Amino acid sequence: MNKQNIIESACRFVRESKGNYVAEDIALSPDLAGMKIYEDPIFAFATATDEGFLKLKDPVAIGEHFMLPAQWLPQAKTVISFFLPFTDVIKESNAIDFSWPSDEWLHGRIEGQAFLMQLAQYIKGELIQEGYESVVPTMEQGFWTQSIPKEGSPHPEVTFTSNWSERHVAFVCGLGTFGLSKGLITSKGLCGRFGSIVTSLSLPPDPKEYEEVYEYCSMCGVCVENCPVDAITLENGKDHVSCLRFVDETLEKHAPRYGCGKCQIGVPCESGIPCRR
Repeated sequence: MNKQNIIESACRFVRESKGNYVAEDIALSPDLAGMKIYEDPIFAFATATDEGFLKLKDPVAIGEHFMLPAQWLPQAKTVISFFLPFTDVIKESNAIDFSWPSDEWLHGRIEGQAFLMQLAQYIKGELIQEGYESVVPTMEQGFWTQSIPKEGSPHPEVTFTSNWSERHVAFVCGLGTFGLSKGLITSKGLCGRFGSIVTSLSLPPDPKEYEEVYEYCSMCGVCVENCPVDAITLENGKDHVSCLRFVDETLEKHAPRYGCGKCQIGVPCESGIPCRR
């Protein structure tokens, strides 16, 4: 099993799976039934011992609570990171009104995340079938994520973090660099979602085409203008508390769905790497 096998198999799954299309019985409006959520994914591969993963234990990145690939899978040889870009239908719909997320975006955020997990599980299953131990860290029992600590939290010392960050892992693997809004800018932009698998299959790592954390961001400030609650500034980047407060408001309005994504649409990095100044 090689990289091309994995990529081709994943793309075929995305194109053919019913999970990548909004089912009629859950569509927020009749015209959204059958809407496609994602285009073909892009991939990047890193060795499990890449020193970039160790650097994520630094508090300026994530912190000591970040678990290394070998902590998820002792036999780890490779980390596979992938990005699923949203379709133009989802992106364009969310650029019509900058006050609230579009119905299309809500489906992308919720049903899209469910399908992303299906894809990760599918790739994991394919690897295991070929004889390679594999795990999806975000679906393991030991995975945790935390925004604002709640009473009885086992991790009161940290906020807005997790012990396996898909964006940071994608950065180490070579998929892209961060933007002002804290999204990760890939060759297909930042409008979509990330997933990853840790496996015992040894694959050659992809070369990284960047060195700096924000190398692909032009700091143009369009995401600052787009944010409905002024949670992003050129001086300080993203204020997670303000962002979360607004996302909670969208949950109240659109329960059980929620989302925003205004900092990801109508920006130069929406669907590709912007021209840097």
